[in-house]
Amino acid sequence: MDEEELLHRYGLQPDGHALDEIRDLLTAQTARERREQGAGDTELMRLCCVQLFNAGALDDVLLIWQAKTASMDADCSIDIQLLCGAGLAETKTFLAGHPWEDAKAALGRLLMCEAAGDFDGFSAAEYSAICTNYYVDDGD
Repeated sequence: MDEEELLHRYGLQPDGHALDEIRDLLTAQTARERREQGAGDTELMRLCCVQLFNAGALDDVLLIWQAKTASMDADCSIDIQLLCGAGLAETKTFLAGHPWEDAKAALGRLLMCEAAGDFDGFSAAEYSAICTNYYVDDGD
């Protein structure tokens, strides 16, 4: 499946039944990208992350982090804000309470980016609108 097909099939705000397929697709692309940079489709990975961001489930934060850190290309393609579909404060609380090392690394990066101003004025709704503008041609 490519980015265009995924967007056509589920849109940017997929319903619950599609989320498992999106998670599986992201997991597979992440594994490919971890094995060899360029083997995974980082644009497809980004779209999966946007779709999961829009679902706003904290359980997806570490999956998105794993995708982001799969390679240098993935890190550049997947914005740090995509970890925060449930909100910045909620995501920081979730990561702070999680025992995995990945959670500590993700929290560290979030805090660094927050200190650098990357989250000034952040809201999940506004970031979702930015993603919609990026992916959807409204004909203007």
